Order: sequence, then C-alpha cells, then structure tokens
Amino acid sequence: MSTEKWKAKKELFPLFKAIGRVLLLNDMEDSHSGNIAVKWKDRDGSEYIVITSAGSQKGDLDLNQICQLSTSQTDFGYYKASSETDIHAGILALKGVCASIHAHTKDLTIVTFDDKDKPKDPDPFFPIDPLGFYHLKGKVPVDWVAVPSGSPEMAKIIPERLSSFPATVIQGHGTFTRGKNLNEALFLACIANHSGYIVSLAQKLGIDVEGLRKKIRSNPDLCFFYPVAKYPADGQRSSDIHGEEEIIREFKKTGARIFESRLSPFHTGSISVRGVKSMFYSPNGSMPRELGGPIVETPISFNNSDPSELRIHKEIYHNSNFQTVIHCYVPEAEAISHFTFPGEDHTIKRVVPIDAEGSFLYLVVPVVQPYVDSNTLIKLLHDYKVVIIKGGGVWGVGAQSLSEVLHHPSSVREICLYLIGAIERGLDVKKLEPKQAKRW
Repeated sequence: MSTEKWKAKKELFPLFKAIGRVLLLNDMEDSHSGNIAVKWKDRDGSEYIVITSAGSQKGDLDLNQICQLSTSQTDFGYYKASSETDIHAGILALKGVCASIHAHTKDLTIVTFDDKDKPKDPDPFFPIDPLGFYHLKGKVPVDWVAVPSGSPEMAKIIPERLSSFPATVIQGHGTFTRGKNLNEALFLACIANHSGYIVSLAQKLGIDVEGLRKKIRSNPDLCFFYPVAKYPADGQRSSDIHGEEEIIREFKKTGARIFESRLSPFHTGSISVRGVKSMFYSPNGSMPRELGGPIVETPISFNNSDPSELRIHKEIYHNSNFQTVIHCYVPEAEAISHFTFPGEDHTIKRVVPIDAEGSFLYLVVPVVQPYVDSNTLIKLLHDYKVVIIKGGGVWGVGAQSLSEVLHHPSSVREICLYLIGAIERGLDVKKLEPKQAKRW
C-alpha cells in the first residue's frame, strides 16, 4: 500500500469507526449493514473515494475494512469495497458533496412501506416535526426499485434525488444522505429516522397525520416554535473555553446521556449553564461520546445576531434565577402534543403521568402551542420546571446542576412512552391518572 493511501486510512479510520458506532447504537444499522463514504484528496491533489468494505461491521470497524479507490478508474479497492460503491460514487460527484451514508433507518423504513401493486411509484415522506421539516426540506423522496441493493437503477435514481434533497429512501432498504462532511451526513440520517419515528407514534395514537401535514405545508410558522438553524458548515464548531475542565466534563457527560437516551437526535437541542455575565453553551446538545460537540462561552446580554435557540436561553436567564437550561427534541413528547382525547375538541394541554415515578415527580407537565410567548414559557418553567412545546421540543430548567435539569427531559420521555403505550392498548388513561392531578 502506498504511503498516501495508508495516510488516508489512518486519518479517516477513527471518524469512520465513531460514525459506525453511533449508527449501531442508534439502531440504524444491524451488525453488518449500511455504508459510510467520503471524498478525499491527497497532498498532490489526486481525488479518491474512501468507503467501508463489503460486509464490514460498521459498529466495530477494523482498519483493513476501509477501502480507498480511484474516482476515475477501477482498481483493486473497488472489488473489496461495498457493493453499493457505484451509488456512493454518484452521490460524491454532486457539487458540494464530500460525504455520504446509507443507513437502515428502521422507523422511517416502516412508515414508508405500502402495499401497492408493483412496479409502483410510492408517495414521498412528509415530516410533521420541526427538525424534519426544516432540515429535510419538508419532504423525503421514496422510490421502489426491482433490485433494491446495489443495482444500476439505484445508482441512477439516488444521486438524482440527492441533487435536490438531503435524504432519500429506497423502499424497504433504508435511507441515503449526503453532506459537506460525515457529521452532516450522519446528522441528516438521524433526523430522517427521528421524523419517521414521530409519524409512527402519531399513527399509533390515531392522530390525523395527513391533516397535520396539510396544515404544516400551508403555514409552517403557525406549527413550529421557530425555524431551526442550519447545520453548521464545518460539521462541528470547536470549543472555545479553556481551564474549565469540570464544566466541560459535565457538558460532555450530559450531551452523551441525551444522545444515548434518545432524548434528541444527534447534534440537536442545546445545553447551557449560567455564569455571572456570561454563560457556557452548547448549540448541539445531543453529543455521542466519540464525536462530541462544541461548547462555547457567550455573553448573557442579547445580541442582534443571536440565533433563536440561544435567545431563548438568554431570555430565561434574564427573567429568572435558574442556573441551567436544557432543550431536547423528545420524539414521544412531540407525538403526544398532537393527541386529542376522545370527546374533546382540542389537542392535549397537559400530560398527566400514569406511571409511579412520573407521578411522584410531576402531577402534570404543561403542553403549549408553538406560538407561545417567552413570558408565558418562563412563567410555566417557574411553576413546573419543564414544558412541552408543540413543534418546539421539551424545555427544562434547574436551580443547580446539569444533572438536575437533565432529569426533566429524561422523565418526560418515559412519562410519554407509558402514556402512548396505554393509549395504543385502548385503555382509558383518564382512569389511570392520579386523583390529585384532576385538581391541578
């Protein structure tokens, strides 16, 4: 092996291994499925495709399972590489694209099945959550092909779809995403599956998903708390705080727990800790241990350039004595926020825990509309410490540590899971609610 090829493999192997591990932990791969690929240039400017080998275990990669091949000719690496190398080569040839991922996004795959006669033209997938709507351009194309694994038909269709959309689905086979870097491609795969999971939960709850989709497409501003920010171009901004080892350690531990507990998809949500005149802040709160995320120090004072997410954190600190804030896009909370109890004419206004621990911690958790104003949100946070915003995620606050505030979105997820399960079974959950909650 040439020195340049060895250098590419050594340089990219830790990232490939980390990405593969994240896909496995997030149940978006089985032991051997999927592919990871990037475009790489050597010091002489020669361009290569670096891709995982056929049959490799993405969650436990070895160095010899990374293949480097020419973009212009067939070589030995091509025969060792994934059977879908032609597809990834087509994706990587798109303007501005340097990375691609194929993931077995189970939740999105399930909700994009249909039983139409073949050959067929499946309907696209339309997200009902803010992350999917904004990051996936409101739609994920879905295609049926006769041979859904490494076929010439796929090699033609998938790059065409990804030239217009960040993610696309081959029915029954999974999702392909593209990005400026591997972190972005992973981010989009996680967002796509997150959106599929929310639709799956909504269907279990009997929510009018098609009616909700029409409402969102006609006026997204009325359906979501605010438009979410684009994924950063560099994939992961570097941390700019030094000499604060303890706070960095707590941020990393909290971010890892958010990701591992599936409280928010990869690099979504946010975390902050208040200082005297500044605050420590991570704009990518869900951080796998292997990949991390940025942690910055920023003034608590407002700036006209503040993104909406950061501004909410600052408004909470300006109007309270809270010391910590966490925002997560908990999928179970998003789904339950669209639920309407039988006989009622409005969506749920509060979640009442029916499980023992949830009832001990919270008699109720308020659910508010996406157009809630910041004063109302902060008042509710004073009263309840955690709030579900329809189309805006779960916001929690703490008086002391990050561990304290992390308990809120974590508990809310379990509370909503139990509630969704009971509703799916056809139980009358009103009978399961604690008597005290009826007076709250």
